[in-house]
Amino acid sequence: MRRLRYAVVIPAIAGTLLAGFTPAFAGQEAAAGKQPPNPAAVPARYASQKLDWHPCAVPSELPTPPPEGAKDMECATYRTPRNWYQPNAQIDLTIAVSRLKATKNATATVVTNPGGPGAPGRNFPARLRNQAKLREHQEIVGFDPRGTGKSTNITCGGAIGTGSDLDPRDRSKQNLNLILQATKYAALSCQQKSGELGPLINTDQTVKDIDLLRVLLGRDKINWVGYSAGTWMGAHYAQAFPAHTGRFVLDSATEFTTTWQKSFDAQPLGFERRWRQDFLPWMANYDKLYHFGTTGEAARQTYEQVRYALTQNAVTLPDGSHVSANGLDSFIAAQIYSKRAFPGLADYLVNVRALTQSTTSAQAKAAAAQRVKAADKSTTTSGPQPLMVPADGDSYDASFWTIPCNEGPWTGSPQSAVKQSQKLIDRQLPLLGAGWFIQPCLFWKNPPAPLPVLNGKGVPPVLIVESEHDPATPIEGARRAHKAFDNSRMLTITGEGDHGIYAGGNAGVDNVVEAYLVDGVVPNDQNLPGMPLPVPPGA
Repeated sequence: MRRLRYAVVIPAIAGTLLAGFTPAFAGQEAAAGKQPPNPAAVPARYASQKLDWHPCAVPSELPTPPPEGAKDMECATYRTPRNWYQPNAQIDLTIAVSRLKATKNATATVVTNPGGPGAPGRNFPARLRNQAKLREHQEIVGFDPRGTGKSTNITCGGAIGTGSDLDPRDRSKQNLNLILQATKYAALSCQQKSGELGPLINTDQTVKDIDLLRVLLGRDKINWVGYSAGTWMGAHYAQAFPAHTGRFVLDSATEFTTTWQKSFDAQPLGFERRWRQDFLPWMANYDKLYHFGTTGEAARQTYEQVRYALTQNAVTLPDGSHVSANGLDSFIAAQIYSKRAFPGLADYLVNVRALTQSTTSAQAKAAAAQRVKAADKSTTTSGPQPLMVPADGDSYDASFWTIPCNEGPWTGSPQSAVKQSQKLIDRQLPLLGAGWFIQPCLFWKNPPAPLPVLNGKGVPPVLIVESEHDPATPIEGARRAHKAFDNSRMLTITGEGDHGIYAGGNAGVDNVVEAYLVDGVVPNDQNLPGMPLPVPPGA
């Protein structure tokens, strides 16, 4: 799950965008008490489709070539009703899917999802390409959810992500109002630009797309490996279709038993903890290499000095782009999802510091600027996609805003959100907390569809995997979801802070997960050790 944080600039035309715009309400049939169709009631034009599996083409079907071990990935598409509560309307969407075949006879299917919410996942089966036990008799299937990737897209017209240099730590009324107005503009642009499809980009519709996929795959049940917000989607599918739920792995779990708002609200604590308790002490441990501070707190103070310097003068890079204080925070948040990124983040901080110091020679600054530019190009600073999954255009950003805003409730006001963010700053959680008033759902016009009660009743055992210091889906929320969802099991990965554990190199975790996923051995709640932090090159 990405962090809920953006800053945008308000164009001069913002006040004219809503003329004549009346948003549709996707949840009106559900609110009226009508039940969704079961698979037997799906019109034949959908249920009788054949998946035309063929080698995936790049870039028309996959954004990047699949890695070794997944070169034979196949692609297909299928049609789904735009609105599952009006399946006979014959207004269709296209859903893009992919698969890695089982290495032997496939007796089961595991569907994967990288999270988001709304992240495209057509290339995501490649993550599981080296899981030999899993792949022996299970095909690995990925898909781009409605709204994103190579499926039918929505858009915010490019309104999200611009103006990220606005610093939410600047608590002047003028600056806060500008950010709020810009957030409002982007939220309204999303709703206008996505038209009648926008309100139908939600979990309720997507889990029905998934169940149609199950039918087309010829499976009575599907297995599931979902990461981050993919745990939300997986839990919602399991609650909606328990009879078709096989073995579901929910890795790096959202608090899927509550609202999006409450689940996101845990993030400022999670990111700050990962930053202060994992990364900064690690960097200080190698102070002979980085010279950034001999303790975690000393390294943080150095960062604060660098950040302050950027508020006075942003650093301009050779391509004309620049590094701002808010951009620095975004880069940090993007990099602390995985310990493997720690050395690169440390180098980035050292190079940015060099660019802010008057004592740095011109030659050294030129070299530092090139390194910063290269690092910026390899990172999504508008919000890290779980496990770094590519997106098309702004469809992922649009879906990331649209899904939570379509699924209520989202309470509060712009003024209460500003007060909330100030409290987070006062609690020493500024990395994300300063910008926590940037909440587009406060400006959403169409009424949100009601969320179902997720309690796990009647659902087969699901397996939650969670690291102690996960930044994006903090363990406190995962524990609450585990407690509230009947018959769930939870693996707690101690001494670990990575977001996305299974198939990430921890053999102990993989063994327990695959005993469940492949052999059906449901584990008891237990703790398993995490992996050590990396040793940086040259240390």
